[in-house]
Amino acid sequence: MKLELHKLKLDDVFLIKTSLFVDKRGSFIESFSEKINQSLGVNIKWIQDNESVSKKYVFRGLHFQKDEYAQSKLVRVSNGKIIDILLDLRKNSSTFMNFIKVNLNHRNLLLYVPKGIAHGFISLDDNTIVNYKCDNSYNPDYESGVNPFKSNLKINLGVDKKKIIVSKKD
Repeated sequence: MKLELHKLKLDDVFLIKTSLFVDKRGSFIESFSEKINQSLGVNIKWIQDNESVSKKYVFRGLHFQKDEYAQSKLVRVSNGKIIDILLDLRKNSSTFMNFIKVNLNHRNLLLYVPKGIAHGFISLDDNTIVNYKCDNSYNPDYESGVNPFKSNLKINLGVDKKKIIVSKKD
């Protein structure tokens, strides 16, 4: 598997492009390989795979797990497209309280999100499928989040707020 690693504007956050093989039958990718961890220079044991299916304009996030339940994530869109939003909550980071938006719409693009980053996304298509690996178990007692609609972040999602579908929890 050939990998291209692109450092993003938050410390330790990377966009990873894997090989995509296309022929008359369709396409093929390796959605994960240990080579990804090696290219990132991390020794992570991914212990859980999650998948969400969302309607167009669903907003999920900005979520994170605190303390000993903090999670690193490896995010991939297998159908549709999203605007992924990341907020750095690591007090010792040079990018503390900065946020970025990343468009993900290719099956062979992965987004590495280290511990201490709040993560969320807005789906731009119906039947958007987002897969992500986590390196720690979910614990509802350690779950937290940042409401981008009620914060001082001023994140422009590029979507009319009246169209956004969001849960009460978010």
